[in-house]
Amino acid sequence: MQMRLRPHHGMCIPFYEGKGYSASFTDHMGAVIRDCAEDADRTVLLTVSTDAVCEACPENRAGVCASAEKVKRYDEAVLSLCGLSEGDVLPYAAFLKRVKEAILDKGKRRSICGDCAWNDVCARHEARSKTE
Repeated sequence: MQMRLRPHHGMCIPFYEGKGYSASFTDHMGAVIRDCAEDADRTVLLTVSTDAVCEACPENRAGVCASAEKVKRYDEAVLSLCGLSEGDVLPYAAFLKRVKEAILDKGKRRSICGDCAWNDVCARHEARSKTE
């Protein structure tokens, strides 16, 4: 099964810990992550617009993110660093691996989305992974 996914969500998913904009958003985000992890055949269609994660986000204003320009910048940086393009389709696990190797493992996440409201959550995860 294919799912639309914003490229920058490939950085959010590994650090997700059940916090979010609202209870309905966190429930939805958790379900998206679980569904993808349980479906070995899941593919993602990379999109620089609202996606499966955005469906329950209170920042989603009739299909347009309230922070559209900022998150578009995040998406474009992820695509560039991972050697991908909008519209590419690849296995979910392969996409997350590519983001991990090209961005997260190289310490580039903060330069892409350090101005995100959830930066502190990701920074804590990064700090923990350095001590493990």
